[in-house]
Amino acid sequence: MKFGETFAEYLHGEQESSLQKCSHVEYKRLKKVLKSCRLCRSIEIEADGVDLHADLDDGDIGEENEALSKFCSCDRCPSCDEKFFAELTKEASEIAGCFRSRVRRLLHLHVSSGGLQGYMWRLRHCFMDNQQILIQEGRMLFDYVTMNAIAIRKILKKYDKVHGSINGRKFKTKMSTKHIELLQSPWLIELGAFYVNFTGSDMGEPGEFFRRFSCDLSGSRPVMTMTFSESIKYEYSLTCAVCLDTLFNPYALSCGHLFCKSCACSAASVLLFQGLKTAPREAKCPVCRSVGVFGKAVHMQELDLLLKNRCKDYWKERLREERAEMVKQTKDYWESQKMTALGF
Repeated sequence: MKFGETFAEYLHGEQESSLQKCSHVEYKRLKKVLKSCRLCRSIEIEADGVDLHADLDDGDIGEENEALSKFCSCDRCPSCDEKFFAELTKEASEIAGCFRSRVRRLLHLHVSSGGLQGYMWRLRHCFMDNQQILIQEGRMLFDYVTMNAIAIRKILKKYDKVHGSINGRKFKTKMSTKHIELLQSPWLIELGAFYVNFTGSDMGEPGEFFRRFSCDLSGSRPVMTMTFSESIKYEYSLTCAVCLDTLFNPYALSCGHLFCKSCACSAASVLLFQGLKTAPREAKCPVCRSVGVFGKAVHMQELDLLLKNRCKDYWKERLREERAEMVKQTKDYWESQKMTALGF
């Protein structure tokens, strides 16, 4: 079955009501943009005897694509640049925002199931076990981000086929720069940690879906692995880029990079007790050098819980070190404030 048909079935499947307010890739609309770009060269291509009306799909490799590459090489195509990439950027941004907000709410309910929000959630699903509700919601979000990520990958591949270019691959790099690359989202790492934490709980034998998530903290390079499909498998490093050790009390900056809280505070030139929210605007990410990324840093609670449960001795030692450093920084800070107030 062609991916376009599979994607359409997904959008109108069992999860339609759950995702009715969520954005998705307008796959068919973007294909029409590419088709119109191809048709504008009909006179030249038909002169070579190529069937121009064949459906555009991953298997369409041959004379048509050879002819297309002659008339639409690596140069810019104003029509596609304006319509195609602008639309895809907008859709990817909306999908990333929707995924972030839904995962944030899900994990908030998992970590703190009390309060009015938790009560209303359980009331809506009054005939289901609370854990099962969370697991199903998480699975729906995982499928949501997977299908849209594959749709973006497919449509960018089609763009390069039509234009005989590498602009589609370049656009994927731009998505990472704009922090809308779906499979690199720190919220996806949180969702993966959520499932690994459930796997290690006393809920019984995990199902097949849980086997898509695994975590290896025993080696010198701790990683979390997620399997999205038969052809897509990602490894996410759990090593802090500053201290080069396993993450502790991890925070994700708005650029998506993960650091220990103490390391991130040090990079931003703020004290531990002040927190990352007080970082100056000009502070840069130690990895990508982006500015203004500390103000919206997010505490990775599920990942922190995973590391706490899987590396208990390491986690306790790092906790003692962080508390000792915080006490020292606080004491030195107020001592300096007192000296300043007294005029010394």
